[in-house]
Amino acid sequence: MSKPWRTSAAGCVRRRSAMAAPGAGTLGSGLSEPGAVAGDASLNGLEQDDSMTIAAAHLSDTKPRVLVIDDSKDVHRLLKARLRNEQLDLSHAESGAAGLEAVQQEAPAIVLLDLDMPGMDGFEVLRRLKDDAATIHLPVIVLSGLHSSQDKVTAFDLGAVDYITKPFDLTELRVRVRSALRMHGLLQMLAQRAQLDGLTGLWNRAYFDQRWGEEVASCQRHDRPLSLAFFDADHFKSLNDTYGHPAGDQVLIGIAQIFQRVLRQTDIACRYGGEEFAIIMPETEPDEAVKVCERVRDTLENVCWERHPERGVTCSIGLCGSNGSVSVDAAAWLQATDEQLYKAKQGGRNRIAVHQFGGPGKPKLKKAG
Repeated sequence: MSKPWRTSAAGCVRRRSAMAAPGAGTLGSGLSEPGAVAGDASLNGLEQDDSMTIAAAHLSDTKPRVLVIDDSKDVHRLLKARLRNEQLDLSHAESGAAGLEAVQQEAPAIVLLDLDMPGMDGFEVLRRLKDDAATIHLPVIVLSGLHSSQDKVTAFDLGAVDYITKPFDLTELRVRVRSALRMHGLLQMLAQRAQLDGLTGLWNRAYFDQRWGEEVASCQRHDRPLSLAFFDADHFKSLNDTYGHPAGDQVLIGIAQIFQRVLRQTDIACRYGGEEFAIIMPETEPDEAVKVCERVRDTLENVCWERHPERGVTCSIGLCGSNGSVSVDAAAWLQATDEQLYKAKQGGRNRIAVHQFGGPGKPKLKKAG
C-alpha cells in the first residue's frame, strides 16, 4: 500500500519540533491489544517499527501459564518434571478455592483440573469458571481418577474442553495440552479480529462500546481520572467528493497511523464511525488529555498528503474528562463529549473543545496553535 503522505526531501511532511511525539503507542490495552494499522506510512522520515504490526502485537515471548488444580502434590511434581521441555510455566493450587483465586491472580492460558478434591470439588470449580464472563472461555482439561461416563458427560456439559483419566499417559497429555492451547489461541485471534476495523486496524465501534462501559465503571469504582475524546476529520465529505473515496480512505488510514505514532501506550484508539474516531484515556485528567489531543491535532495539520498535496486535513476534537469519580453514566459522558465536538466545529474547526466534569462550569475552547 502506498504511503498516504510524502516523506521526500522537500519536506512535505512537516512537524514542529516542540510537538514531537513521545514514541509510538499501541492502539489498545488489556489482554491483547491491536498494533499497527494498514499501510506503511512514516512520519517525519522515520519508518514505523516493523514490530508494530497487528500480528506482532499479539505475539509474546512469555511461556503459556498452565495452572494445575489438584490436591495431590505428587501430580504437580510429576507434571513439572515431565513437561519441563514444553516451554510451559506451571503453577499449582491444592484446592478448588485456591484454584479459583489463582485463576484471578495469574490469568493462566489453560487449567488442568482434578474433579475429586475435598471441600470444593472440580465440578464446582468448573461451574464457577464458566459462569464468570472473565473466564468463560478459559480452556479446562480435566485430569481425574473418576472413570464413569456420567462424570465425563457432566464435565463436558459444564464446559471442559478435554477429559483425561488417571493414571494418564504423559505423551498423550502433552499433545492434548498443545492442541488446547493452539485452539484457544485461534479462537482468541478470531474474536479479536471481529473487534478490529478492517480499513484502519483500530478497534471498532463494538469494542469501543464494551470497553467504554468498563472504563467508566472503573473510574466510578476506584475514583480514578478518565478522559474521552472524539476526533472528526474536518470537511471530509468535500474531500471525498473532490478527490474520490480512495483519497478519503488514505486520510482515514493516515489518521490511524498518526494515532499509533503519537498516542501513549495506555490510550485506546477506536474508529467510531465514518470519519469519526474515539480515544479513551484511562488514568488521564482533562488537562493532560488536552496535551495528548493537541499532539494529534498538530501532527495531522502539518501533514502533506500524497494524493492532494495542495489540500491539508485538520480535525475537530471534543473532549470530556474527570479527575475522579463523578455521577455521570457512560451514555451521558458520550453525549457530553459529542456536544463538545459540535462546539469545536461551530467554533471554527481545527480546535479542541473541553469540558471537565466536576470542575469549573464553563467549557473551554482551545484554538489551534
